[in-house]
Amino acid sequence: MTERLFLEALDLSAAKLLEDEKTLGVSFPYVTLASGAWDTMPASLSAGYQGANWSHGNWFCGFWIGLLTAAYLRTRDEKYLNLARERMLLVAPRANDGNTHDIGFIFYPSAIALFHVTGEEQYASLAARAADRLRRRLILTPRGSYISAWGPLNDVRGRRSSAIDTMANLPLLYWAAQYEDDASFTLAGEAHAIMTRGSFIRPDHSTYHAVEYDIATGVCARGFTFQGYADSSCWPRGQAWAIYGYTRTAEATGKRCYLDLAEQLSEYFLKRTGSSLVPPWDFDDPLVPNTLIDTSASAIVASAFADMAALHPDRKKGEVWAQRSRDILTILCERHLARDDAHRGLLRHGCYSKPHNQGIDSAVMFGDFFFVEALCSMVMPGELRTAPKRLSSDS
Repeated sequence: MTERLFLEALDLSAAKLLEDEKTLGVSFPYVTLASGAWDTMPASLSAGYQGANWSHGNWFCGFWIGLLTAAYLRTRDEKYLNLARERMLLVAPRANDGNTHDIGFIFYPSAIALFHVTGEEQYASLAARAADRLRRRLILTPRGSYISAWGPLNDVRGRRSSAIDTMANLPLLYWAAQYEDDASFTLAGEAHAIMTRGSFIRPDHSTYHAVEYDIATGVCARGFTFQGYADSSCWPRGQAWAIYGYTRTAEATGKRCYLDLAEQLSEYFLKRTGSSLVPPWDFDDPLVPNTLIDTSASAIVASAFADMAALHPDRKKGEVWAQRSRDILTILCERHLARDDAHRGLLRHGCYSKPHNQGIDSAVMFGDFFFVEALCSMVMPGELRTAPKRLSSDS
């Protein structure tokens, strides 16, 4: 029953992708509008400061390529692979973008997936160049090192910034360590994970969205949010990024401590989410439960849970995480799929940024991708990316 649901969702994604490609031109979707149509932007739109305000640019474009690649794996129709290759040409120049940590989000689901599926070295070379850019964002302090989230590194605002989202950009570094046979990529990612563990995670295992460091000392000067309800609240998508990132850090390092931390972060997420398995846009919005929800957070967590299941040295506990992933995916398939033609996204009821009134109650590109990634982990493990290997029981 669940496998049929999951395959139907992948088929729906493939059908919509092919239809949308006829109308997008050279732009890339990122959120759906109230009408259900995609809002789009060019892949070339980089992040940057607009006065005192930070604009994130197009960090969504790689996810579209990842969806096309997954559609090829499901259908074996070369049209999808050709479209993914064409789209990659538009995204490729961003491999030189040294302005943002989101380069991981751009190239992990796109170039690395294409390399994994096709074996074509041009895609690995692109991903390796992007990984080098991400590694260069590592900031050294007396208390440890972290990857700066936003802005050019000659701007102190950028050098001081760190975001929980970076945890989910680290897989680009971990892949590069294997491809380049260069452990410094993994060391950079793990250094960031260690610094994040000490600065972002509260005693109850909730997380801050962002922090600002005192570079001279490495002390966390403040925790704050861009897209959550309040600086002190727990923003569910940020919690999901942390779960995903620590799971992938466990995979990359072989260290059980990161898997244990991912489990603790996950238990907090599940406790606050409840039986719906889809959280509110912010756990601490005083209007909960009468407020917006965010299916994208659940999609990210479902993908992480599938990896936790594969990694867990205790097979019984691993099966618990596998079942939790299936439960979330089943809820998303049964209650939140956009089955009507007017709604061009795949997963309804995502929330990009409520404070900015952007992409609310919407399909969001990252939500669609991580949903499909989780589905692929369930029905065709190892095809979209290398399947995780079980950790040693004494790691």
